[in-house]
Amino acid sequence: MRPLAWIGIVVLVLGILSFVVPVPTSHSHDVKIGDASVGITTRHNEKLSPAVGAVLCATGVVLLIAGSRKAAA
Repeated sequence: MRPLAWIGIVVLVLGILSFVVPVPTSHSHDVKIGDASVGITTRHNEKLSPAVGAVLCATGVVLLIAGSRKAAA
């Protein structure tokens, strides 16, 4: 297999995983008064937009097809 096909497989797997695995995000809210600091950190687990997953899957398929056609020629 050509490197382009391997990249296509990786992008396709990332696209499929983007539908299932949430991405953790954290936000820090701090208030500083002089040397004192008071803060809170919030964490959220959010999934990527389905459009992003679809674009990743489509790109992976295109790269996989382009890599396999290049190897056959």
